[in-house]
Order: sequence, then C-alpha cells, then structure tokens
Amino acid sequence: MQSEKEVEKALVKSVRRSGGLCLKFVSPGWSGAPDRICLWPGGHVAFVEMKRPGAKPRPLQERRLCQLRELGFIAVVVDNAAMAAQFGGGADA
Repeated sequence: MQSEKEVEKALVKSVRRSGGLCLKFVSPGWSGAPDRICLWPGGHVAFVEMKRPGAKPRPLQERRLCQLRELGFIAVVVDNAAMAAQFGGGADA
C-alpha cells in the first residue's frame, strides 16, 4: 500500500512536469488547511489535501475544503498516485 508521502511525491512530480509548482501549504492560525497548493501557468490554482489510499479527511479538513470551494477554488482530496498523476497534469486534468 502506498504511503501518504509516496502519493504526495507523485503529485509534486506531476505538477512540476506540467510546468507548475506544488508548494507545501502552511497556514498558521487556520487549522485544517490543505497540505498543498498547486499553481499552474495562466493563474490556475488548486488546493490539495493529501491522504494515504482509502483514508478520509477529518471533519475540520473537509470543512476547510468546502470553504475554499465556496470561494471558487479547486479543492480536492488526493489519495493515490494515479489520481495524483492525473490531477497534477493541470488544473483541468
């Protein structure tokens, strides 16, 4: 089974390959913030909560993702390397 770290590495590699940046997202004072912020050419932005395969976000993490979606951002949970590779290909992948 893949670890969360392996899934995260796959996402970072895929985003970089598509010409973007996949930055660790740390937001002091805002608990439950997603793990990564992905930035692609053209101003495309997405927030990603990383999980090991089959794991689900905690309720606070899910609430944060919903808040970001309500603001119009892409905010997803990625829990396997195949999903990371597909998503990392670009904001519309």
